[in-house]
Amino acid sequence: MIFSKSDFSTVLIVGANKGETKSLRVKTKHINRLKHYALTIGITIFILTCTIIFLSLELSKIEKERIAYHKEIAHLKKQIPAPTDSTQARNYIQNIENKLKKINQYLIKRGIKGFKVDEIGGNNETSAELSTEETYALYDERLEDFLLGVAFTPMGYPANYVINSTFGYRGDPIRRGRVEFHPGIDFKGRRGDAVKSTADGKVVIAGWFQGYGQCVKIRHKNNLETLYGHLSKINVKVGQNVNTGQVVGHVGSTGHSTGNHLHYEVRKNGKPVNPKSFLSIN
Repeated sequence: MIFSKSDFSTVLIVGANKGETKSLRVKTKHINRLKHYALTIGITIFILTCTIIFLSLELSKIEKERIAYHKEIAHLKKQIPAPTDSTQARNYIQNIENKLKKINQYLIKRGIKGFKVDEIGGNNETSAELSTEETYALYDERLEDFLLGVAFTPMGYPANYVINSTFGYRGDPIRRGRVEFHPGIDFKGRRGDAVKSTADGKVVIAGWFQGYGQCVKIRHKNNLETLYGHLSKINVKVGQNVNTGQVVGHVGSTGHSTGNHLHYEVRKNGKPVNPKSFLSIN
């Protein structure tokens, strides 16, 4: 029991057998502080207890959801058919066949009949060490590189297949008795025969150019250029982008020429190289 009087309060302490009592005089403000502390501690314990219970319930709910999601994922995975070796092999073969068709289209535009497929996939010793999928992947990768090379490299015949003058030193056909360096090859042709670009590129010359007469010069990738000289007619303009097989002009005999023919050059880094090495891929 607590009895308050003035600024002090008397606290009676009753013994267990209720026969003994003790009294203490304590300042009332201390008693009030003790009550406040006890109330604060009680509320804090209550809040902590509720929080722990709430978190336990939430964790249990999250764990149940996680288990449910795992089950759903496992179910979906079972519905996805596992790829087989034969399926992957067929896919690789189909990719290779598609690339071969594109390559053959480029070759037809360039006047090239074909190429040996077994040279693309590497040697047999390397292929023997690879699995079926790895072997097909190797063919697929090399065909892709080959296709890019064909697309942007001058290749094939720009006009008639018949060559009547080759690359290198020769007797000057106009100044008799003199020797000149012939920086290209000449194709026999009739006036007006179509002259086709041998690769994708951009026209940098379209008009009269030195001894070449009416001339078209095309810049390609990889620092390559092609030149088509002695034309009777030009079908393109400077700055125009042209595609493989596109007609850029027609055979003639303009400039330093003795008759109707096509003068054809391939230049690497600005220097003429033998076009014969670009006429086929074998």
